[in-house]
This record gives sequence, structure tokens and C-alpha cells, in this order.
Amino acid sequence: MCSKITYLVGLMFDDIPYSIETSEAQKKIEYALYEKYSELCKIKSEGEALDDILSKYGKLSQMAELAGYSSKQTKAWRNSGGAIELKPTKKLLFKQHQRIYVISFFVVAAFMELLWVIYNAFNFNKEFFFALPLTVIYVFIAFKFIRIIIQTESYGKDVKYDNAAFYYLRSLSDKYTKRLFNSIVLLISAVFLFIVSQMSFYFFGNSKSAEFAENSLFNVILVEIPLFIMIKNIIFYSIIRNRIDLPKKKKVKRYGVVICTFSLIYWTGVTLFTIIVSKSINYPVNIFITAAIIFAFIILIMNFTLRKKVTFKNLVFNGKRFAVVASVVALIAGFTMLQRDTWYTQSYINSVPVVEHNTHKIEYNDKTGVYTITSSTEDFKILHLTDIHIGGSLYSYSKDLKALKACYAEIEYTHPDFVIVTGDMCFPMGIMSMSLNNSAPVQQFAAFMRNIGIPWAFTYGNHDTENLSTLNKQQLNEVYKSLSYKTSGNLLYPYIQPNVTGRNNQLIEIRNIDSSLNTALFMIDSNAYTGEGINVYDYIHDDQVEWYKKEVERLNKEKGSAVNSLCFFHIPLQEYKTATELYLSGSNEVKYFFGENPGDHGGITNDLVCCSDYPSKLFDTALELGSTTGFFCGHDHYNNASLEYKGIRLTYGMSIDYLAMPGIGKETKQRGAELITIHPDSTWDLEQIPLTLIN
Repeated sequence: MCSKITYLVGLMFDDIPYSIETSEAQKKIEYALYEKYSELCKIKSEGEALDDILSKYGKLSQMAELAGYSSKQTKAWRNSGGAIELKPTKKLLFKQHQRIYVISFFVVAAFMELLWVIYNAFNFNKEFFFALPLTVIYVFIAFKFIRIIIQTESYGKDVKYDNAAFYYLRSLSDKYTKRLFNSIVLLISAVFLFIVSQMSFYFFGNSKSAEFAENSLFNVILVEIPLFIMIKNIIFYSIIRNRIDLPKKKKVKRYGVVICTFSLIYWTGVTLFTIIVSKSINYPVNIFITAAIIFAFIILIMNFTLRKKVTFKNLVFNGKRFAVVASVVALIAGFTMLQRDTWYTQSYINSVPVVEHNTHKIEYNDKTGVYTITSSTEDFKILHLTDIHIGGSLYSYSKDLKALKACYAEIEYTHPDFVIVTGDMCFPMGIMSMSLNNSAPVQQFAAFMRNIGIPWAFTYGNHDTENLSTLNKQQLNEVYKSLSYKTSGNLLYPYIQPNVTGRNNQLIEIRNIDSSLNTALFMIDSNAYTGEGINVYDYIHDDQVEWYKKEVERLNKEKGSAVNSLCFFHIPLQEYKTATELYLSGSNEVKYFFGENPGDHGGITNDLVCCSDYPSKLFDTALELGSTTGFFCGHDHYNNASLEYKGIRLTYGMSIDYLAMPGIGKETKQRGAELITIHPDSTWDLEQIPLTLIN
């Protein structure tokens, strides 16, 4: 039909209140004008024919007369008396919307309960007698609200709407036409996803029939949510179409048939293809994911093209809505990407060769959680690494690679018997590292050390588990247990731990060739944050110190004299700050060995020493016991001095970090490690190994 005639008739009816009667009249007038126009086009050009139409039928009364309507009827159409206005229309539709949500919920709930009834009936479960009445109640409530809607929607043919109300209803018609078909497509996709997932569970999960049924009932939520959305959209679409008799009904049905048929054929094909190739590929679910992405693009194209034939305005750009949706999608997508396991450094890790090292006897006590290393050589060498900060993202890939290569260079240069890492092995800090994942970096470093072959242990740092990281403290603990000595043969992580604050508070005994106790290595968790503010660092708590004290006393009793011990943790004690201030002031209370404490380093760190505001009793307890001769920590990245204070050596580890501190990747003098050489008489030497010395 000529669009100009449609437009002309639309202008004539623009100021007339809408009713079913006027809608039918508009269609008849439009058809009559088009018939007249077609007759004229046989003897005249289209332009001349249209000019004749405009001159002869330029008024509504003239058009109406052509279509067989009287002038009295035309005048009646213009009467706006009794026309429903926009405000009451919105108010009633809002109430109907609420009722529809209730109906949709109880219909879906009844569907779910019906499945539960069938399941229990077949399995002769007593729950059948509780589920059946509940199903009846849900159906009753749904029908009760349907009845209310039907009563409310009992309109006659003479109901009128003013222009504002009509255009509002027309916009809702467009809106729910779009939503209806998208929800149908979503439901079809969800049904096939559910089928494929259940088939995978049944055929490839070696499940029993009962397990399969229970799993199906649990995962049916994949269908329930789209079903709820579709029911809601169908009912509301019907309500709008009941109020205004809009054109294009046949086209709407045709579009619905096309999109449903296409969806069913598409997903049937994808499902069959997945079944056929499932045994020949490792991850058949990837086929379904790829198919879903392609399907989404096809539906999007159909929405942009075919759907405009069944709506007045196919696309209405809402800037605020677009901004909100785009922001939510970006946040969800970004959060998902930040949580993903990524393995960009794996090719390098796989290429790492075994580093030549001495082999020592390692034993684990399942009752105490204590590892014992009996040295096969006179001296025992420990390499101290700290603050490796593996990001585990594409963004951090080059820096992660540099960090691993730096670790390898230090290990290959020193050929230690044992490696200890004092915290911050990973850096799940969101946009700072473009990753929230602390699972992949841990597993990567464990694989790296497994390939090297040298035994290692670690303490936790403040960054190893952050608030939004993929693994919390308990989950990461389980990961480390799965990677520990019984599996890897070289990670000395305890399967049981003392019941004190923190994680991985452990004792490792170093014994001489003759099995006599040489040195006790204490791995103590300095914890992360107190939770009292942003970056308020925690400390080594009293119960941890008490555990340390009891272990030292036990070992002293076993040896018959004071046993030598070394303590490793991440966040420095307050005594590090005291010793640094005394050293910088020129006090003779402190003995300097090597390194520097550059303090705030141009504002990169906040303090001279980033210790907790809370004092720990560890240092004073160590003085009292007279066992520990050295403390080793990390955390400050640039601080790497070794000072002796009150007879105890306080050493900062040279950091590996290329990622965490802004600009630190370009600096070199702070990067490296320390080599501790323990002699048979329990004395020890310490050597700083800057990376610049190796490279």
C-alpha cells in the first residue's frame, strides 16, 4: 500500500481519540483511498494520481464518505468525551504488571512442583503427598490472579483513549513485541542447553538414573527463568493488544513462526552435531558456547532487519538505558575476564629444566604437620625469594615472564638445597594487574618449581588472597594441599596446621648428616589486613607467638640445649622500623651488614618501613628464648638492608616484583635474593645476590 496515503490518513486521525471503531475506520478509509489511487494510476502518473487524491479527499469527511461513512459518524469520532487519559492508563497497567509477575511466578512454581510430583511418584517417595497439594495451591493462586486480570480487561468496542494514552500503549506494544520474541528464542535456547547438559551428565558422568533425575531437577532453573520471562511477556503483550487493535497481526504471527522455526532447527542441528563429535574432541561444550555466540549474532541481525516489519518503531535509542546496560555488561564482562584462569607463561614454564642440586631426605609427620629435611651435605643452602607478584593476565604476561626468569636466574646461579618464598607470590588486584585470579599464578609457580626440582616452602603475604580474588583463604589452602609434597614431591606445605591465627604457620626441621637437629625454620603468617580500614596491615598475633614459643621449648628439650632457629614472614615487625631509624641516626645499637632502606622512594611506599601499627610479641619472645638468630621478611620491595638489632639479624629480602609498584619494572638495583648457608654447627652466613650480579 502507498506509504504516502498511509501517512495522509494517519495525519487525519492524529487528533481523534483512539477506539477499536476508529481503528477499523482508519483501515477502511486507507484501503478505499488506495483503491481509488490504483484506478487513477492506470490513466495518470503516480504523482498526478496522488494530487487528485489530495484535491478531492483532502478532508477526513471526504475520505470517510469514500469509505462509506456518514458525516454523523465522522463527527462522533472527534468526540473526546469518555476518553481514558494517560495517567489512569499507566496506573492500571502498573497494577496489571504486578499481577502478571505473580501469575508468572506461580505458573513456573507449579511447573517445578509438578516435575517434583512426577519424580516422587515414580520413586514412591513420601514427598509426593506434600508436593501434590503444593502444586494445586500454586495453580489455584495463578488462576485467581488470571481471573482478576480478565475481569479488569473486560472492555467494550467503544472504549476510547486520548492521544497521549494511545501513543503510550503503542510504544508498549512495540516494546513487548520485541521482548516476546526474544524471550521465546531465549527459552528455546535454554531448553536445548538443559538437554545437552543433562545428556553430558548422564552419558559422560557415569551417573545412575536417580542421580540423573535429581541433577535434572536441580538444573531445571536453566529453563525456569526464561519460562518465567516468556509467560510474563505473553500475558502483557496480550493485554496491550486487547486494548488497542494495531495492524500487522498477520506479519507478527509470520515473524513468530519464522523465528521459532529457525531457532528449533538451529539448536536441533547444533545438538546433533555435538553428540556426533563429542567422543572425538576434549571439550564438546565449547561447540555449544560457540554456537550460542553465533546464534546471538543472528538473532541480533533479525532484530535489526525483519523485526521492523512488525513494529511501529523497531529501535528507540534510550541514552540513559544504554549507558546503564552497557556499564553493567562491561562490569560483568570485566569481572569475568579478571577471574579467568590464564596460562600465558605456561610455555616458558614447560621449558624450564631441572637445576642441579643436592638430594636430601625429606620426611613428613602426619600427626604434627612437621617436615624434616636430613641434609646429605655438610652445609645446607637456602635461597630466600620474596614478592614475586605474578599477575596471571595477558596485561601482566611480559612482567610475569620476567619475574619467573629472575627467579630461575637466582636459583640456577646459587644451586640451593631449599627455596623459601616470603609472601606475595601472586597479585590478584583487579585493574592493577588486570586479574583477580590467584589460582592460576599459584599453580604456575608450583609447576615452575616442580620442573626445577628443588624443594621449597613459603609464607603467605598480604596480596595472596584479596577480597575479590577468585579463591578465598580456605580455598587457596586446599589448592596448596593438592600441590604439596605427596603430590609434587617438592612443595613442603603442611596438610595439618596448628590451631592459631593465620595460615601456614609451620615448622621445618633441618638436620645434619647424622640426624642431629641443626636448625628450625619457622614459617609464620604475618596475616594481611586488620579490616579496620584500607591497607591497615595486620601482625603476628599472640597465639601464633605462643605456638612458636612452645615449639622452640620442645625442640630445646629434645636437643638438650638451645636450638638455633630462623623465622620467615612477610610483613616486617615494628623492630625493623626501630632498627632502621637507629641505623640512619648513626646509633651503635645496630650492626649493618648490607643493602639499603631507601624509605618512601619518592612516594612509592608510604613509610620508611611498612609495618603494622600493632606491635607483635614475637621479637621480645625470641630474645627471651635465645633461639632465633635471624628474621627474614619482604613486603617493602625497595628495602633490602640486613641489620642486627639486640643480637638478632633482621633482613629484608630483595624483591622480585616487576608489577605491583608503579615503575618498579624499569628499576633493577632492588631486585634479587639472599642465600643463607647453614653450617653443621648451626651457625650461618648470609649473602645478598642482586640480579644485576647475575645478569
